[in-house]
Amino acid sequence: MTADPKAPVESTPDVPPPLTAAQFAAAAGLVDRPDDPKAPTGGGVQRWLHRSSVFLFVLLSAIAGVLLVILPWTPEWTDNYLLLSFPWLRDIISNGFFRGLCSGLGLLDIWIGFWEALHYHERH
Repeated sequence: MTADPKAPVESTPDVPPPLTAAQFAAAAGLVDRPDDPKAPTGGGVQRWLHRSSVFLFVLLSAIAGVLLVILPWTPEWTDNYLLLSFPWLRDIISNGFFRGLCSGLGLLDIWIGFWEALHYHERH
């Protein structure tokens, strides 16, 4: 079937041109738009970087704290390869005061991590 040259051309709906990467990022809220007064300060990428850094800080604080609370009271604390050549250091590390000090630092680390998580808020 051939097209009749005198037939009216069917109009296609208006299709907007494709967005550039910068226009897409601005429309998705990933970057700041200085021309928009309603745009929140801090773009989406910055906000997610801040959220992920707070999450990683809380996670690492909790893990390090739990290790510092539990590890000094296990046999691995004093019976390890690193302390075989330093018997004077092994005596210090196996002391109950030093173990309690490490556990106290672990509890402090856990408290700091959870305090940071509980007091986290978005900046608008």
